[in-house]
Amino acid sequence: MTPENKVGDQQYYALLEELQAIDFVLVELNLYLDTHPTDVNAIEQFNQLTQKRWSLANEYETLYGPLQNFGRSYSGYPWQWNDVPWPWQV
Repeated sequence: MTPENKVGDQQYYALLEELQAIDFVLVELNLYLDTHPTDVNAIEQFNQLTQKRWSLANEYETLYGPLQNFGRSYSGYPWQWNDVPWPWQV
């Protein structure tokens, strides 16, 4: 996908926003579980959101290219890290 297409694509922004929201909740749950390690409901919620995050990240990367660098995401051909905006620039 060309950079110009990303900028106008509402699904691009919707996926990034949903990923950011899930990441926020996962960080909060992680902090909570550090002090409440036996809260089974929080653990279940954490695991469900982790699964959802992996699914959304896979969907994003299939449509728009790598989401994380340094070997955490695959790149298509040609090298996709030249495509802007990068996820953290949006």
